Amino acid sequence: MSESLPPEPPPFAPFERLRSEQIYHSRWCGLRRDIVRLPSGSEQEYHVFEITDAVVVLPVLADGRVAMVGQYRYPHGKTHWELPAGRMNPGETPREAAARELLEETGLRAGKLSALPGFYPTNGISAHFAHAFLAEDCAVVAEPAPEDSEQLFRRFFTRAEIAALFDAGRLADAFAALPVAYWLRRSGP
Repeated sequence: MSESLPPEPPPFAPFERLRSEQIYHSRWCGLRRDIVRLPSGSEQEYHVFEITDAVVVLPVLADGRVAMVGQYRYPHGKTHWELPAGRMNPGETPREAAARELLEETGLRAGKLSALPGFYPTNGISAHFAHAFLAEDCAVVAEPAPEDSEQLFRRFFTRAEIAALFDAGRLADAFAALPVAYWLRRSGP
């Protein structure tokens, strides 16, 4: 017998925003400085990182293997295993963005695309949200076509290999680790 789902915590009243100033803005991101009134009545500076929403896709081929990308990340200078992911374009739905990123980064097309729970990767500093998807019955239809700033390659893993990477803490990218955790839990042993 399953336990009932606990309720969400009761919501707090939002902080009152007294002032807001755009400190930096580019096509990639922005930084905003807000002055808010805390429940105590005091004022506090709050910095908000602005970035468009994103998608992440866990691609499973018809034979059960999972596609991941080995990708170089400039900020920390490392290459590690990730799932295809990227930002949504203006006017694009999460599902459209997921299909686009899946094709661009892996050359795969999904037979079925279904939502996994999404998440806030940095909710202490940003409203940035990641829409997660499970892509099933994927088939190779092209070679990966990454953008100029992306250095990546595609590799296929068995479910056991994905579980081993996860259990060993080798999925350091949260965009990969969280969808993999949901998938492993749902797909059984």
